Amino acid sequence: MVESINIKETVEDAKYIFNNGFACSESVIYAIRKNFQLDLPDDVIAMSSGFPWGLGRAYCICGALAGGTMCLGYFFGRREPGDPKINRCFDLTKEFSDEFVKFAGYQCCGKITDGLDREHNGHKEKCTQVVAHATETVCRIVCRNLGIEVIEN
Repeated sequence: MVESINIKETVEDAKYIFNNGFACSESVIYAIRKNFQLDLPDDVIAMSSGFPWGLGRAYCICGALAGGTMCLGYFFGRREPGDPKINRCFDLTKEFSDEFVKFAGYQCCGKITDGLDREHNGHKEKCTQVVAHATETVCRIVCRNLGIEVIEN
């Protein structure tokens, strides 16, 4: 685990990979894994591949929100049944979700991208901003709760 995180670099990594082949959930996880130097296999990205387009084009939960939630679960989730640390994970996930909705307006991909030409990348600019915000918010929550220094430049 790292001792400090450069927020701008982490966000730029998420935006870059989002605009170069990964989808929203994959991009958030990719950037968090890379910048926190997490010893996780590529399978963790593959596990999130069903989330884009709101659960495989169902236009439900935003993939960036889902990917960020997976990251919070990695850091703060339980690994044994009955472990009460699930409550902290719930609280931090709710914080993330509330902040996400303040920024994007909704949790739902279909609402966030409503009116955009999704089939011809008309969503790309807005979704890049959403991926960036989700990545930054997860970084800040993780850093604050684990005592990791945030570098702002």
